[in-house]
Amino acid sequence: MFCVEFLHVIRGYELESILPHFPPPPGCRILEIGGGTGYQAKLLADKGYEVSSIDLPTTNYRNDQVYPVVEYDGRQFPFPDHSFDVVFSSNLLEHVEDSAQLHRESARVLRTGGYAVHVMRTIAAHYIEMGQQIALEFGRCAGSRSRAQTLRSTLHNIRDIVRHYALVPRHGEAGNALTELMSFSAARWSRHFYAHRLRVVERQPMRLFYTGHSVLGKRLPLPSRRALSRFAGSACMIWVVRFPR
Repeated sequence: MFCVEFLHVIRGYELESILPHFPPPPGCRILEIGGGTGYQAKLLADKGYEVSSIDLPTTNYRNDQVYPVVEYDGRQFPFPDHSFDVVFSSNLLEHVEDSAQLHRESARVLRTGGYAVHVMRTIAAHYIEMGQQIALEFGRCAGSRSRAQTLRSTLHNIRDIVRHYALVPRHGEAGNALTELMSFSAARWSRHFYAHRLRVVERQPMRLFYTGHSVLGKRLPLPSRRALSRFAGSACMIWVVRFPR
């Protein structure tokens, strides 16, 4: 089940893995695209970075923001040329319909020598979430006193859950949960950056297993998620890319 508090736990871990890819503060200016709650921007600001965070007016996190997040139209960054040392995003690029425009704007606002750091997911969580929803239904049934009536209600709810998850939704702007493992693979993102004439200078796994919608949430603590990543794979990769000049 989705939980903003657990999302912040994940984002905090992410940031510690990303920090070595940023120039040290003070004096380093960072633009975060798709800031969401602004939690990572706040952590960066607390460490001495100069941070601006932007997101769409339609963001689901408007009521949960902990740091100023500027709304923009999804095309033009509201900043002058050569304003930042780093453009940063986390779990964003797969949701961008016009990625060419985003890369052009990134190049425009970067100073000479500037670069982008993008974190992108690599795994699917759709059916894991379905299993969690079914388990929760059985849990509610087990804790009820009127077992017969509750069991009928539980089976009815499980039927609805299976129907809901049978039609695999699209994550991002292409494909669906069945094709995510291929479309969000490292090879796919390498081709993406090459096609946009961006040079990958570093690629590193996040070394953390996690899924969308906070599936399992705090029931699976960070040490366990780090251990799982050794054989189940990292949920995300860190990409450092530079732009042609």
